[in-house]
Amino acid sequence: MTWLRRQTLGRVCDISVTIVLLAVLAPLILLLAAAVLASDGFPIIFRQKRIGRNGQPFYIYKFRSMRRDGSRGLHITVANDRRITGVGAWLRRFKLDELPQLFNVLKGEMSLIGPRPEVPEYVQFDDALWRAVLQARPGITDLASLAYRDEEQYLLPAADPDAYYRTVLLPEKLRLNVAYQESRSLPRDVRLLWLTARYSLFPRGFDRGRVLRSLGE
Repeated sequence: MTWLRRQTLGRVCDISVTIVLLAVLAPLILLLAAAVLASDGFPIIFRQKRIGRNGQPFYIYKFRSMRRDGSRGLHITVANDRRITGVGAWLRRFKLDELPQLFNVLKGEMSLIGPRPEVPEYVQFDDALWRAVLQARPGITDLASLAYRDEEQYLLPAADPDAYYRTVLLPEKLRLNVAYQESRSLPRDVRLLWLTARYSLFPRGFDRGRVLRSLGE
C-alpha cells in the first residue's frame, strides 16, 4: 500500500469513527458541558495553540478544567494544582476533558492516534527527534500519553516541574512517539485505543510497565 493510500484510508477511518463516537457520546458531552458551566461559568471550552503536523499551529479544544484565570503560570500541571476546579479534577482524572478534540479530528487538525501536540514553547524545530515527530498528524491518544497518563504525579516532587518536563519527560515521550510510528500497525492501533478507553474508565488499575509491554516497547 502506497503512502498516499495509507494516509487516505487513515483519514477515512478517523472521520468514520469520530462521527460514530460523537453520535454515541453526544448526551455525555452535553452533560459535561453543563457541569463545567454550572461549576465555573463560561467559557466551557478551553482553546490553546499547539503545534501540529509539519510545524503548523492550530488551536486544540478541551473542556475547561482550570479556573478562568488558570491559564497564567506553567503550561504544565502538577498533582493538586490549585488552578484546577473541582469538576475539572474529575474530568482530568477520567480524561473526559479531551472529548472536544473529536472536533479537531473532524477538522483534519488531529487524528485519533498520533503524537500529542505540544505548546509552541516546548517545540524545538531544529531537533531531529522533534522533526521526526512532527511528520505525523497529532492525535488524541498515543503510546507516550498513555504511558504517562499520570504525568502530574511524576512532576509533583520535582523542584522545577517545567525543567524536569523539558529535560526528562518530554524527550522520553518523543522517543516513544517515534518508536510507535515506525512500527505502527492496525492491531497495535486497536490495542492502543482499547487500553486508552480502559484506563480512562478505570484509572486505578493503570500499570505503565504493562502498557509498554502490551504494545511492544
